[in-house]
Amino acid sequence: MEDVTDAGIYARESSYLDRYVQFGAASGRILSVSFPTTPEDNAESDHPVLDRIFEYLDGLEEIEFDDVQVALTVPTDQRAVLEQVREIPYGEQVDVKALARMTPELDPDDEDDIILVRTALDENPAPILIPDHRVRDGPSAAPPTVEQRLRSLEGL
Repeated sequence: MEDVTDAGIYARESSYLDRYVQFGAASGRILSVSFPTTPEDNAESDHPVLDRIFEYLDGLEEIEFDDVQVALTVPTDQRAVLEQVREIPYGEQVDVKALARMTPELDPDDEDDIILVRTALDENPAPILIPDHRVRDGPSAAPPTVEQRLRSLEGL
């Protein structure tokens, strides 16, 4: 996908999620994704990434977001975890230990590494684009009802 070139805040209401999908974009990247009940006053509703998200939410075909640029402004060790989350295919899930195993230099038997994985999931700046709902026993940065609907959409 082309870079996200239009800086700003974008939002559109989703009847499936029963709330808005909103994101901020700048410097060719998505900065954050959220699910407010009311969008920011200055949010615009027309953006190619929103179009892709709503194609995904339609559930008619598998949509991936691995080509959407996300600005991961998190610590390096959390970034490594979130980059691995982006590798989990549509309709598949892993548990926290498997995600730790997938992440270079993490040990799934080390409690500190498991805490790191859970922290990265909890602080994920871009749920949907970084599909933390595919980690079945980890926290999600999306609200619980949104997480459940995304899991249901993918048959998880």
